[in-house]
Amino acid sequence: MEGELNLKIGSLTIVGMGIQLVGNLTLGAKAWIEQADKVLFALADPVTAKWLKQLNTTAEALPYNMNNQRRRDTYEEMTAKILTEVRKGLNVCAVFYGHPGVFADSAHAAIKQAREEGFQAQMLPGISAEDCLFADLGVDPGKNGCQSFEATDFLIRRRKFDSTSVLILWQIAMVGNLGFYERRGHIQGLKILAEVLDKDYGADHEVIVYEAAVYYPVCLPVVERISLSKLPEAKVTEVSTLYVPPKAMTPVDRKMMVNLGINNC
Repeated sequence: MEGELNLKIGSLTIVGMGIQLVGNLTLGAKAWIEQADKVLFALADPVTAKWLKQLNTTAEALPYNMNNQRRRDTYEEMTAKILTEVRKGLNVCAVFYGHPGVFADSAHAAIKQAREEGFQAQMLPGISAEDCLFADLGVDPGKNGCQSFEATDFLIRRRKFDSTSVLILWQIAMVGNLGFYERRGHIQGLKILAEVLDKDYGADHEVIVYEAAVYYPVCLPVVERISLSKLPEAKVTEVSTLYVPPKAMTPVDRKMMVNLGINNC
């Protein structure tokens, strides 16, 4: 109770719209949007933005300066705008495409900064591209495990991974690109990525270039099955994800089974 009394006037709630227009929005997120003093948004299409303004007439787009050489600079501008409104003593709702906590640096930064300044701040989840991938590809992450990395991070940090578990690599069209997506600049990155994966999976291993069905419920997901060697030739966009299925099953540790009292597996 004492902590609550020390909170400043003004608050921040960050919500996710999900992948598809309106259909993925939770009732909780919708309620926060409607009751906010100020709504700020970072969305992928103008139709959703228009609908959002009908829910709350204060709705305003966050700055998204693609002229910045680094995406980080644009994210910092977005964070600054969010905090400016919160500091006015307003109950602010910031709306992000998909899940607001996934590949959304500005959302996390705004929550952290608001709390450090004494404001109440929270994040509500949204349906992410990963949620859609599990459904569209019929993948159960609890069966063989699941590893998930941003593609450039995966390469430059030489992430260790298990080829007997599901591997998901995000933003494959932006490998090596710290700015914004350039259609002509992705081929070399995909070539390097394929070469790295080839060492553990082999050139003939089937992978999937995946894109969730975005914007409208009638849209279909993109599911392109190719051999790993064909990855540099794949048609990718800024929302393409690489799904790499397990190469083989991992044998069980019989001694560990005995220790756990497991008789069969």
